[in-house]
Amino acid sequence: MKCFTASLGTETNTFSPMLTSKESFLEDFYVGPGQHPDRPTLFAGPLWAARKRVATKGWTVVEGSCSFAQPAGITVRQAYEELRDEILDQLRAAMPVDMVLMGLHGAMVADGYDDCEGDILARIREIVGPGVPIGAELDPHCHLTAKRLEAADVIICFKEFPHTDFVERGEELVDIIEAMALKRVKPVMSVYDCRMINLFPTSRQPMRGFVDRMQAMEGRDGVLSISVAHGFPYADVPEIGTRVLVITDDRKAFGDRLAEQLGREIWDFRADACAPSMTIDEALDRAVARNQGTVVIADPSDNAGGGAAGDSTFVLRRMLERGITDAAFGPVWDPVAVRMCFNAGEGTRFQLRFGGKMAAASGDPIDAMVTVTKLVRDATQTFGNALARLGDAAAIEVDGIAVVLTTNRQQAFGTDLFTNLDVDLANRRIVAVKSTNHFYASFSKVAEEVLYMNAPGALTLDFRTIPYTRIQRPVWPLDADPWTAAERR
Repeated sequence: MKCFTASLGTETNTFSPMLTSKESFLEDFYVGPGQHPDRPTLFAGPLWAARKRVATKGWTVVEGSCSFAQPAGITVRQAYEELRDEILDQLRAAMPVDMVLMGLHGAMVADGYDDCEGDILARIREIVGPGVPIGAELDPHCHLTAKRLEAADVIICFKEFPHTDFVERGEELVDIIEAMALKRVKPVMSVYDCRMINLFPTSRQPMRGFVDRMQAMEGRDGVLSISVAHGFPYADVPEIGTRVLVITDDRKAFGDRLAEQLGREIWDFRADACAPSMTIDEALDRAVARNQGTVVIADPSDNAGGGAAGDSTFVLRRMLERGITDAAFGPVWDPVAVRMCFNAGEGTRFQLRFGGKMAAASGDPIDAMVTVTKLVRDATQTFGNALARLGDAAAIEVDGIAVVLTTNRQQAFGTDLFTNLDVDLANRRIVAVKSTNHFYASFSKVAEEVLYMNAPGALTLDFRTIPYTRIQRPVWPLDADPWTAAERR
């Protein structure tokens, strides 16, 4: 069995002022053919799964380029086309192949391309022809477009949010595509549009139980796989929104009915899907009132993983104004401040301006006397089995609050964001992190309570205030009853 596999992706916030360039990919993650490290990476799950088949089944695996850029704004057209064409040329050189396995994000938008994943999958189909199985693994915060559904034979999304299951989903994809190549199954995809924009963390009910029941259906009644494409709210492209994808073994009518059944169920619990969000002071009041344990507070509004700058100061400033101590905060993206800390050296106390640099949504910079407590070159944090690169990083102490400054723009994934810089979370009553939910798998282990706040910033949780101009309407919550509205049209 000869397999070609590669990966390319980023999550595009079309409202972000930060362009995604070729350099963005090279700085964050880029490896050439056959150079993928000997560890899993978030968007190369299919490659990792295919590698195992070399030893266990004697496969020939041709590994193409793999690249991922931290979420930001529109991808520069030339950057996307160069990275895409590099992979397509590698595929042409590898032909003939028995299958193609792609690791993609699913919400990548470039200048001139609303649907980068649909574009590259369609071009792959042109190269390999109709008889070669094509499989793609996507982040659930994707746009499940008609173009990519037409081009691919099998699409599987991560089931977990936080995305701790990317290796397992890669294995799931490879198993189904292998069975298809061997003519043992005939996968057909059924999709149901839930007509909503929402977030669905699987770390809490009702989504936790829904995903567990969804997975229990797989392997029965001809059901090969079920995915929920949550959608990515911060993109002004036509086909955004939540969709259910059911893959059956040649049972299209059954798959259609099951996809609608599951989609209607998601619609019914839409209002309960997300944890309640608080104002900054409400969250801090509740955290301060606790007499023991660590309270973790998430600030999704400045989540670099959604395309925000990652340098906002609204929450930290309020913590300082209230005199909160024994706390930790991070990460704050500020390469200039990091360099100043390295120039100063560990143990130095000096006046530092940090944060609040990128845009109005970042707030004003913090000006404070700080003490540099730890400096780390090429720092990292873990996200499940993967590593996220922070670049050079500095820990500073500001009036009793430990703040992690980074050179690379990242959200909070693992508690080692802090512990790798000698910030002991056991001694911190409050830990405020810039993340939507990916922090949860790690930080919930040290938290007595986890709170979510809706602070000012680039990623509002009130989707009704996002200035969409191109999305398909009607859709909840922009339209209270999209079903009735659609019937009237």
